Amino acid sequence: MTATVAFTIDSPLGPRTTTVAYERKGAGEPLLLLHGIGHHLQAWHPVTDILAAEHDVIAVDLPGFGSSEPLPPGVPYTLDTVAPALGALCTALGFERPHVAGNSLGGLLALEMGRSNLVRSITALSPAGFWTEGERRYAFAALLALRAGARTLPLPAVDRLSRSAVGRAALTGTIYARPSRRSPEAVVAETLALRHATGFKDTLAAGGSVRFTADVPGLPVTIAWGTRDRLLLRRQGVRAKHTVPGARLVRLPGCGHVPMSDDPALVARVVLDTARRATAPVA
Repeated sequence: MTATVAFTIDSPLGPRTTTVAYERKGAGEPLLLLHGIGHHLQAWHPVTDILAAEHDVIAVDLPGFGSSEPLPPGVPYTLDTVAPALGALCTALGFERPHVAGNSLGGLLALEMGRSNLVRSITALSPAGFWTEGERRYAFAALLALRAGARTLPLPAVDRLSRSAVGRAALTGTIYARPSRRSPEAVVAETLALRHATGFKDTLAAGGSVRFTADVPGLPVTIAWGTRDRLLLRRQGVRAKHTVPGARLVRLPGCGHVPMSDDPALVARVVLDTARRATAPVA
């Protein structure tokens, strides 16, 4: 069940209070799950139970997305603000330096948290920030098209489309390689999450100048890319590996941009393997 927590964040305007929605289950070392732009924590539902068998799993709605409140007025949706805010969220929930897995925007935030020594391992699934300018423009145009569709389609039309495999492909085929695996209810919910994402515009604007160029030494890092990612093309994974040379680069065969639904077992295995590397004894 979704809960909320209010906590104080640092911002260019000084300390401000924000409220974030989250779901928590399982036991063990904490594992923080971060979704992509326009999505919500339910994107992780296909893998949450598998991960919760070994971890205290905390899936969050990022500020301005899902059921979380937007950031306070005037507070920017930048890496310098959101990544430390996630660290403050962890403190508010009673744990420090979790393992973290993130998809797209969430993957970029996971890497930024690692750079700031806020986590103990990182699994980044198709992380943003390793694009060329042309690739960034293409991805942003696709995201804006998805957002426009989500905002203009009447709810009865969304519901009707979600009831067929062809309709689910039309609504979500940009981000899933196997949209037919999504339930009609999940497709409607994520379309509405995109429609009502108060942080979408500001997050996209802040991302226009973002490039992740820092190494993340001393941590287990896995960068995983779906072979059928249509939003952030998989060659960006090679750039990510050059940027973070100690990272393990993993292919996710048959997976799209949001791979947790396309192959839950594979994605869960990649996340769990990365976390285990953080606690494995040194030979």
